[in-house]
Amino acid sequence: MSNRIKYRHLYFDLDHTLWDFDKNAKVTLTEIYAVFSLDKKVDAAFDDFYQKYLFHNQVLWDRYHKGFINAEDLKWKRMWRTLLDYKIADETLAKDISGKFLEILPTQKEVFPHTFEILDYLAQKNYQLHLITNGFEKTQWSKLRNSGLDKYFEHVITSEKSNSVKPKKEIFDYAMNLAGADLSNSIMIGDNLDADIQGAMNAGMDSIFVNHINATTEIKPTYIVTHLSQLEDIF
Repeated sequence: MSNRIKYRHLYFDLDHTLWDFDKNAKVTLTEIYAVFSLDKKVDAAFDDFYQKYLFHNQVLWDRYHKGFINAEDLKWKRMWRTLLDYKIADETLAKDISGKFLEILPTQKEVFPHTFEILDYLAQKNYQLHLITNGFEKTQWSKLRNSGLDKYFEHVITSEKSNSVKPKKEIFDYAMNLAGADLSNSIMIGDNLDADIQGAMNAGMDSIFVNHINATTEIKPTYIVTHLSQLEDIF
């Protein structure tokens, strides 16, 4: 059976898969650096601050995926931890920066190369396209609308909406139930080996690992691509 016949419902992740979080975060933090005069508070170049933020963001998202922290903690503690690296123990400042960050970030529009081309290609082939994201409802919808991605997806399932979080099986079950899909005709497409790939495996769903950074892995997804354009070879 060809994949064209086998799969009907394609579930994409958003951040780091289609929407380029790192590039958009960098533009946002550049603006925040100026708004909060962080150049006068942080004894380091902006790029150092940015890299420390990315590190803490990744660590805390991983803790959020595993249920160790809640969404509110994630939102401000990534800023708090970054500031602590510069011996700035200012919770109010961290929360103010977080609020401004979440206001500006979703207005950014940078996506990975060939994102629109591959989504057009899949839509023209009549695949049903959906999103499963651990991002926050308001923030993710804002990203989708501002970047022009919203028109492609029939259903957008966030952890907030589903009351679950990848890699838990329940969020995938919720997504399939919402779309009237089942495991035999569904596949998850994402960059995160834990949340997306192991999550799909937990649910019994096929998966495509979008390996933008050529990471090594012992997890065995159904397919691996290093570039979104390679999805044409599968579908």
